Amino acid sequence: MIDVRVAAAEVIAEVLRGRSLSMQLPLYVDKVNRDNQALLKELCFGTLRWYPQIDIILDELIEKPIRQKELPIKTLLACGLYQLLYMRIAEHAVINETVAACKKLKREWAKGLVNAVLRKVQRQKQSLSDKHQQNPVFRHAHPKWMIEQLNQSWSESGAEQILAANNHQAPMTLRVNALKCSRDDYLQRLEDVGMTASVTQYSAQGIILDKPVDVVELPGFKQGMVSVQDEAAQLAASLLELAPNQHVLDACCAPGGKTCHILESMSALQSVVAIDLEQQRLKRTDDNLQRLGLKARLIAADVGDTDQWWDQTPFERILLDAPCSASGVIRRHPDIKLLRKHADIDKLADIQHYLLSKVWSTLARGGILVYATCSVFTQENDQVIERFLAEQKEASLLTIEASWGQTTEYGRQLLPSINGCDGFYYSRLQKGG
Repeated sequence: MIDVRVAAAEVIAEVLRGRSLSMQLPLYVDKVNRDNQALLKELCFGTLRWYPQIDIILDELIEKPIRQKELPIKTLLACGLYQLLYMRIAEHAVINETVAACKKLKREWAKGLVNAVLRKVQRQKQSLSDKHQQNPVFRHAHPKWMIEQLNQSWSESGAEQILAANNHQAPMTLRVNALKCSRDDYLQRLEDVGMTASVTQYSAQGIILDKPVDVVELPGFKQGMVSVQDEAAQLAASLLELAPNQHVLDACCAPGGKTCHILESMSALQSVVAIDLEQQRLKRTDDNLQRLGLKARLIAADVGDTDQWWDQTPFERILLDAPCSASGVIRRHPDIKLLRKHADIDKLADIQHYLLSKVWSTLARGGILVYATCSVFTQENDQVIERFLAEQKEASLLTIEASWGQTTEYGRQLLPSINGCDGFYYSRLQKGG
C-alpha cells in the first residue's frame, strides 16, 4: 500500500506528462488503503479541475521553478493547495501529511519548500484569490485558449454557463434497460435500498441519483437492469428512428453505452455492427453487452477504412459518435483542460469530416445518419456538417424537433449544466431516396 497523497501526486504528474486520468487513476486505486480510495479520487479530480488556478498560485509562491524530473513535488503541492482551498480537511493535517509525503516520494529535500508554500497559502488564502480575480484563467480555472474559444462559439452568458458547469462534479445518471425493467419499477428498487433519485427531464429511461454510488451497489446492475450513462448521450438512440429489421452501424462505439441503448430501444433489429479502433476499448463494449444480455457484431478497425470491414450491405441507420475535443464533458474528465490544445480543434474537425464522408458511403438510400459529438465548439459541430453538406449533394438535413438543447443552423446543441446533462451536439442527415 502507498500513501494516498503520494498516489495522487504521481497520478497527476502522469497527466501533466500527457496521459489521461481515466487510464492512470485505475492503476493506483488498488495501491492505496480501501478507506482512502474515495479520497484519492477526490484529490485527483479536484486538483485537476482547479489546476489552472492552482498553477498560478504556485508560480507566484515558488521562487525557483521545480525541475521536470521533480514533477511529483509540484503535483504534491498542487494537491495540498486543493485541500487547503476546497476541502474540509483540518489545515494542520493537510500540511503535516503533505510534508510527510515528501519522504515517501523519496524527495526529503522538498520538505522545507512544501511546508513553506502551504503555510503561506494557509495565511494568505483570501489575498491570493483577490489578487488574481481579474485574470480569467484564474477566475474560471480554464486555459486561456479554451475560454476564448467558448466566447467565440457562444454568447458570454453561454460561455459562463459552460465554464461554471465544468467546475462542478457531474451527477451520476442511470439508463434503465427497458427490456428488463420500467423506470418506475427501478425507482422503487432504489427506494427499497435507501437510494434517493429523480427522473431525467428529457430521456424516458434516465434517472439521476441524489448521491453517486459504486455501481456494484446499484440493485440489479449485474443482472443488466441499469447502466451508467449521461442523459445527453441517452438521446442518441431516439434520433435514429429505429424500426424492425434495420441494419444499424454504431461507428466509434466504445465503451458501448449507445450501442447497448440502441439494442434496448429496438429488439427486432436485423443487425447491429459496432466498430472501434482499439480492441482494448471494444472489450469494454463486449463486457457491457454481455452484462445486459445483448448481442452486436464487434469489429476492431479504422471505421474510415471501409474496405477493411464493410461487407457492402448498406445500413439503414448509422450513428457516428465522432472523436472530438470532449469539451462538453470536462466536468467528468477535468484532465481535458490540461491535455487538449488549441491546435487540436482544427485537426479533430478534419478527422470528423473524413469519418463522416467515409461512413456516408455505407448508408442505404433513404437511410438516416446521426452525427454526434460531446463537444461544445462549433468547429467540430455545425462547421463540420456545413462543409459536408456543401460536398454531398445527395445529403439533406433533417430538423431535430425537441424540447432539449438549443437549435443551431445544422443541428441541436446541449450545453453542460450544473446538476444537469453534459454538453452534446447532434445533427441528422438523410441520403436521397
